[in-house]
Amino acid sequence: MKKFTTLAVPYIVWSALMLVLPMALIALYSLTNQGNTIISFSFTLEHYVKFFTDPDFLLILWRSFVIAVKTTIICLLLGYPVAYFIARSNEKLQSILVLSITIPMWINALVRTYAWIGLLSDGGIIQQILAFFGFHDVQLLYTEGAVLLGMVYNFLPFMILQINTALCKMDNSLLEASADLGANPLQTFLRVTFPLSVPGVINGITLVFLPAVSSFFIPKLLGGGQYFLIGNMIENQFITVGEWNFGSAISMIMAIIMMLMMMAVRKAEDRTQGRKE
Repeated sequence: MKKFTTLAVPYIVWSALMLVLPMALIALYSLTNQGNTIISFSFTLEHYVKFFTDPDFLLILWRSFVIAVKTTIICLLLGYPVAYFIARSNEKLQSILVLSITIPMWINALVRTYAWIGLLSDGGIIQQILAFFGFHDVQLLYTEGAVLLGMVYNFLPFMILQINTALCKMDNSLLEASADLGANPLQTFLRVTFPLSVPGVINGITLVFLPAVSSFFIPKLLGGGQYFLIGNMIENQFITVGEWNFGSAISMIMAIIMMLMMMAVRKAEDRTQGRKE
């Protein structure tokens, strides 16, 4: 037991330095005034009050949640059929399909998002295709649709892989038993397949919604600065405005919201597991 404890020490130290310490500094900055040092500072809640009393900031937060919900719903609607098809394929085809989904993820997300700028820009391939079908002068880039497309493209694999994992773990004898009891394919899916895949759906929703709500480079590149989300706001406070204290307060607010959401998702998953047992 002592040997395993000793081996865990480097990981504990790394977690403390890379996770706990930065979060502690962000929390400290969020509760201090601009220009104060760690040696001399006074606690204040004015940065939190500033955020929650400004309707523009609340509008940006609401817009971030809306785009994240839209992204999650689209990823679920597109990802579940794909994951189901992969899970029902033979092992060789499964490996090829999973590899085809994961290969684009080997490329940096920033590079993949830059590629969409060329595809959606004026005179780009997509606009030329639309013009061929009679849709001329359609603005594709720097719109909410472009931001939504970029988010779905970047986060869809997370949804597919999580659901596919849950479906692959499912006992196929349950499907056979359902058919033997007289259930048609739709009834089998609704009463057996989907309930057993709910843990994968919940994990997929978590892995899509959390990064989507705080994303900043996708709205910045595909929204052209015209579609401002909470991630862009945090980046702006740190890099452009230089108000680290206010930016830290926004970061803490988002961190708390995400932790509460993860707790709610975990409870929902435990409740689902309890029903299955």
